[in-house]
This record gives sequence, structure tokens and C-alpha cells, in this order.
Amino acid sequence: MTKDTGTPVFELEDVSFSYPGNQPVLRDICFTVQKGERVCILGANGCGKSTLLKLLAGLIAPQAGVFRAFSRTVAKSDWNDDRFSGDYHRRVGFIFQNADVQLFCSTVEDEIAFGLLQQKLPLATVKDRIADVSALLGIENLLQKTPYKLSGGEKKKVALASVLVMNPEVLILDEPTNGLDPRTQVWLVRLLNSFCDAGKTIVTSTHNLELVSKISDRGILFTEDHKIAADMRISELVGNTALLKSVNLVDEFYSL
Repeated sequence: MTKDTGTPVFELEDVSFSYPGNQPVLRDICFTVQKGERVCILGANGCGKSTLLKLLAGLIAPQAGVFRAFSRTVAKSDWNDDRFSGDYHRRVGFIFQNADVQLFCSTVEDEIAFGLLQQKLPLATVKDRIADVSALLGIENLLQKTPYKLSGGEKKKVALASVLVMNPEVLILDEPTNGLDPRTQVWLVRLLNSFCDAGKTIVTSTHNLELVSKISDRGILFTEDHKIAADMRISELVGNTALLKSVNLVDEFYSL
């Protein structure tokens, strides 16, 4: 069930963004995400889902409009403040669609430790947190392995571990089950729902309509021209075939 605590995590007012030399990929975006919500961003490929998630994760800044996070208006210049940026990325964890983009250390243990070491935590604390998150995800046997040699599912778990070890308040996942086998998909869905039950805010993106109702309560649907077409409960959204067709998310043979 959607949790509306009255505490906004993200607030966007008329936000727009363009990559250099290209047309806008986000146009006049307005919505609010409350603490503890499970929200999914949906739309056809190229509609701006990944760009929006990067903006929420603090990897890019809007070129127009107002972006507020944790009740503070965030300006582009704020990302030059190491203290602000470090605190923000501790509170907001982002898992890329392709785990290879996220993994860069020589061992899994180093990968998980990286963010903690940037916080200059005691080594004993770092080791305890690595042990806890490795046990949670069942990757204790991978700690001394090289990330690039792992399977797709193992890489996803390591990417998750490197974020979860920071104990973020918000988890943002771009196409979270992309490239995962069915068993790992089920495991990930259960894990995400357990985090929501623990009070974390979950924001995902997907075009998989079979998945979306399992990981979210609210859907924000994008048009192909990078605007919001609908913002409603997932149960209503996935049943509105005409709306889904209008944004090219399903075809005339769609049934769910």
C-alpha cells in the first residue's frame, strides 16, 4: 500500500533537461515522492526514464525548474560542495541498469568497502558492515573474486551490496531485473519489498508491466515526447490499455 507520510523526499516543479546538442529528454516534469513510497517510472524506450532517475540520484542537475530533496531546494552549485554531495549520496542509493557501469574495484570486498572508506569510517566498522550486507545478499563466497568475472546476477548483487552497505534512505533502481534469471528476479522483488516494509523509499523504472505491480504501488507514465502522461495507482495504470497504447508501451495484442 502506498505510504503517504506527508514527508516529501523529492519534489520536482517544471523540471526540464537536455543533453548537449539534443532535444529535451525531460519536459516540464512535476511530481512529488513521499517518504516510504514505492514508485515506478514507466514509458517506452527513450522517453527519459533513466535520465530522470539520474537526476533524482544526484548524477545530473536540471537545466530548468525546481528540484527539492529532503525539503531543501537543490541548486546545480550544491554538487560542488563535497559535504552536501557526500551526505546526499549516502542517503540516496542508485543501482544502474548495467552493473558493469557501477563496478570498478579489483575485488568484490573492495567494491563494497569503497563508499564506506570515503566516509573515513573505522576499519572495524567497515568490515562489520561488509560482513552484514554480504550475509544479507548471500555473496560471502564472492568477496575475494574479481567483479568483472562474475555472472550477471552476481554483479547485480555486488552492485546492490555496494549501495546497501551505506544504509540509504532511498533506493533508486533502473530496470532492476534486466538480465536476471527468473529465480534471481523473484529474490530481488522480495528484497525490495522487505526494504519498503522497513520504511525505505523505492523508486524504479521499467517497461516490464508484469513486474511493475510487484515492486510498486504508484506509476508515473511518460510519453514519447518526454512528458508525464499519467500519475496514478499501478492497479489502475496497468489496466488502462488505451493509455498504455497511446504512449507506445504496449501494442494492440497486449493482454495482462
